[in-house]
Amino acid sequence: MSEGRILAATQDGAYVIRMEGDVRLTLCTTIDEFMQRMFADPEFVSVWVDLCDTEGLDSTTLGMLAKLALEAYERFGFRPALYSCSPSINRLLSSMGFQRLFDLHEELCGNTLGIDEIPHVEGSEQAVKDKVIEAHRVLMGLSEENRARFSDLMAALERS
Repeated sequence: MSEGRILAATQDGAYVIRMEGDVRLTLCTTIDEFMQRMFADPEFVSVWVDLCDTEGLDSTTLGMLAKLALEAYERFGFRPALYSCSPSINRLLSSMGFQRLFDLHEELCGNTLGIDEIPHVEGSEQAVKDKVIEAHRVLMGLSEENRARFSDLMAALERS
């Protein structure tokens, strides 16, 4: 698998976030800081996520995506679109309950000209740990299955 990276573009307050490669917790600070800036943009009107070039997503990244969707709905009243072309990633999204958070599309998304890589934000060990815990709390809040799936991990993280 290729190393993960996050790209983004915006036009007139409409944002697209593309995740490529194997997206792991090492990018959680980058994702979170970009989301904070995006939601603080006074021109923000929409966001969609493109996972068509994503090879893998870990649970921390899934939690960050769930956080994005929940915040978009709570603050702006819409469910973001999420595009994924991979049957295995589509199964993963479904198993996490993402059909309740996003408008899921199992197809290529539209033209994304002008999309650029977001600069990597290096988080301290504690900052990354805090993001990992936050992401898993979000996932656990989505369903009883997720709560059971991540309870041991959360107990270990909170003890360390």
